[in-house]
Amino acid sequence: MKKKLSFLSVIFSAGLLLVACGGSEDSSGSEGSSTEGGGNELGLLEEGKFTTAASGLYKPFNYEEGGKQTGFDIEIGAALAEEMGLEHNPVTNPFETIIQGLIGKKYDAVIGSMAITDERAKTVAFSDPYYLSGGKIWVAEGNTEIKEPSDLEGKKIGIVAQTTYEPAAKEFTDDIEYYNSDVVALQELEPGRVDAVITADVVGFEAQKAGLKIKDIGENLWIEEAAIAVRPEDKALLEEINKALDAIIENGTYAEISEKWFGTNLLEVETEGIEVLR
Repeated sequence: MKKKLSFLSVIFSAGLLLVACGGSEDSSGSEGSSTEGGGNELGLLEEGKFTTAASGLYKPFNYEEGGKQTGFDIEIGAALAEEMGLEHNPVTNPFETIIQGLIGKKYDAVIGSMAITDERAKTVAFSDPYYLSGGKIWVAEGNTEIKEPSDLEGKKIGIVAQTTYEPAAKEFTDDIEYYNSDVVALQELEPGRVDAVITADVVGFEAQKAGLKIKDIGENLWIEEAAIAVRPEDKALLEEINKALDAIIENGTYAEISEKWFGTNLLEVETEGIEVLR
């Protein structure tokens, strides 16, 4: 089933987005393994382990539950690791510094709902997209003042710093409240600590399902492509990640994970005629 998103004709200039990682899963598969014969051809930080980072604060993509990381991003990371014959080793890092941590070799890759942007691509290398989503404006359920984007003029907007939502918010106001979690930002709407939050459509919908009294004010602002980030020099690793991603899409594993978390395939979003944020 395709999930069709509708979008405003005005697309905001590119910025940044991001989020998380979690839950580990061991794999004994040998096909495609970088450790076959004792080598480490992929340049992994720890031989036999695929260490991935996410913020751990971006439910339902990556978050902690029962002392373990879980969510869509985490399960995708585990599936990719298994396909490559590696053990998945998820870790967390604040989204604001997650690229710095990658370049500083704290982990092998970022699988944390990071959108592809031209600015980020100057620093990291991106895989093929592993899901699509749209940016959306959220307000408290009882809010009657904000009905369209222009109503955000001068209002207090909550966002996570260093995301694609930051430049969008700055189009409307200088009164911006920064959070380390989109979910926490959304929780600030009902008590009125912020007037609006800009974040992903699926994040807001999941918060609504969890009982948060919020609503969206209409069409998505844009569509963006989330991808896996690696260091630019790790070309062999990037190639293997793309091969593994193709494999889990082809064998149905990707669709199974996406349906589990969202009830739809996040790669089957209608994009024809829609401008993609970069």
